[in-house]
Amino acid sequence: MQPVDFTTLTAASSDLRANWLPSRIEQVYQRDRYTIALALRTLKGRGWLTVSWHPQAARLCIGNPPPRTPDTFTFSQQLRHQLGGLALIAIEQIAPWERVLDFQFGRRPGEPPLWHLYLEIMGKYSNVILADADNLIITAAHQVSPQQSSVRPILTGQPYEIPPVLTDPIPSSIESQQRWQERVSLVPGKIGRSLLKNYRGLSSSLVQSMVAAAGLEADRSTETLTPSDWQGLFVKWQEWLRVLEESKFQFGWIGKDLTDRPLSLQGKESGQKSDSIRYEGYTVLGWGAIEPAKDIHTLLERYYTEELDRQEFSQLRHQLSQKLNSILGKLRVKGQTFAERLQQSDGADLYRQQADLLMAHLQEWEPGLKSITLPDFNTENPVTIPLDPEKNAVQNAQALYKRHQKLKRARAAVEPLLAEVKAEIDYLEQVEATVSQLEIYTTSEDLQALAEIREELIQQRYLEELEYSRANKNDEESHPYRFRTPSGFELLIGRNNRQNDRLTFRVAGDYDLWFHTQEIPGSHVLLRLEPGAVPDEADLQFTADLAAYYSRSRQSDRVPVVYTEPKYVYKPKGAKPGVAIYKQERVIWGCPPQAIKYITQSDQN
Repeated sequence: MQPVDFTTLTAASSDLRANWLPSRIEQVYQRDRYTIALALRTLKGRGWLTVSWHPQAARLCIGNPPPRTPDTFTFSQQLRHQLGGLALIAIEQIAPWERVLDFQFGRRPGEPPLWHLYLEIMGKYSNVILADADNLIITAAHQVSPQQSSVRPILTGQPYEIPPVLTDPIPSSIESQQRWQERVSLVPGKIGRSLLKNYRGLSSSLVQSMVAAAGLEADRSTETLTPSDWQGLFVKWQEWLRVLEESKFQFGWIGKDLTDRPLSLQGKESGQKSDSIRYEGYTVLGWGAIEPAKDIHTLLERYYTEELDRQEFSQLRHQLSQKLNSILGKLRVKGQTFAERLQQSDGADLYRQQADLLMAHLQEWEPGLKSITLPDFNTENPVTIPLDPEKNAVQNAQALYKRHQKLKRARAAVEPLLAEVKAEIDYLEQVEATVSQLEIYTTSEDLQALAEIREELIQQRYLEELEYSRANKNDEESHPYRFRTPSGFELLIGRNNRQNDRLTFRVAGDYDLWFHTQEIPGSHVLLRLEPGAVPDEADLQFTADLAAYYSRSRQSDRVPVVYTEPKYVYKPKGAKPGVAIYKQERVIWGCPPQAIKYITQSDQN
């Protein structure tokens, strides 16, 4: 993930000074443990200032409004109490070339600030600190004890101290090329690393784009550079410094990453644009940009929102997969135990038969016998019955009758338990198949679909609320996959059990057709039809192929798919989400490899 460097922070703060000063603080909301949003009101309008101290995505930009969920964080409550109703009157750097901004708040512009909100953009050491007019710390997003840092503890009631001063030389536009070149090439090494080691205010992404803009490679040794190479690089160096001085930034996206796009990406689903592509990074200097961005705030908001969502998607998917795998493993062992006990109870009738034979041939018993062989009632075949030599014939028969009754009682008790375990396994396998289909993050819909699966497992008591606590970013429900059949009929495919139930029991109309893989965990698929419309064989096959693809048998060549009218699909009383039974179904064979072609074509269109 590309971090916010000094250049990007300068671009963001420059725009804020130009367009959002002065402004009144109307509201403070903490989105998560690393991000707060300040509602700013100016004469021109209202906006939400996102301030984040995330260790990988610390940033500053005008972003989207926060969700409507309650804010229960203590840090935001303290900020709301101190800053509410005041004006943001200034945004200053605490020192040249430092990535620390001082947001100053007062009653009105021109008066001395009453509060200072320090935003420190320093990677994993990022922080947000509120200090009063005397620079005493009132609260901090992350307090640092003396045990954690003897250099710079951050504690309530202590004076605010700026971070340790950097010792690297400060870049200067008046420095000559000769002096600059001597400094960079003093110790031979890779040109990119040499620039980073010899000057402050640089970042890896900035150096790479600067070197690339000069037509060089960052890992090229300084010893191999020609005078023209040095001249071209110095021109870009000067261009960078000039942009910082004049605040004439150019915002754009760098590189489209197409390597991890899954085949299940739908270009027209849920209102998403077909050009929703992951970019490798961004630039505020215009170097290497393949597409311009509207402004710095749109650039930062989209990039970090998508990157954090992608990161959270991967973590949540891994957590859900691990949890489901663990629960299913235990259930399968439990089911195997019940099955073995049932198998043992299959011999119950044998013990009763032996007891009947023994009672019918009491005269053949002799004291001390350890076994006796008697003819079967029906086949006359010899049956050997083990005996307890310390018991008489009647006592041995009674013991066999008791064993028969015990095994019968065990079957009556175990059969419903085994059925319950099997139903539970079927349900969790359906959830597991849904999670496995959400392979890679492409849009916010994917994360929302996973979050809904997590909420479902919490409601079903497979997960604990605290285990995956996360504020919902989107108040709306996620949407199903959408396709068009060859005849133009709309096709809806559920992403999770919540969507499956919604499609089957709420959205489905009298004229639609309902599809599902036969006895295989998979998505509910709905073919929408107008009154009097009749789908062609191509439409049915198209739907069956996609139903097979969005199932646990995605890797198979042919998969049986059933389809019927929605009125013949029922949900058993008390059944878990996504569970449905059907009748009057017809079977058609789906081809998952063929569905891949449909998905690819839909994405291209």
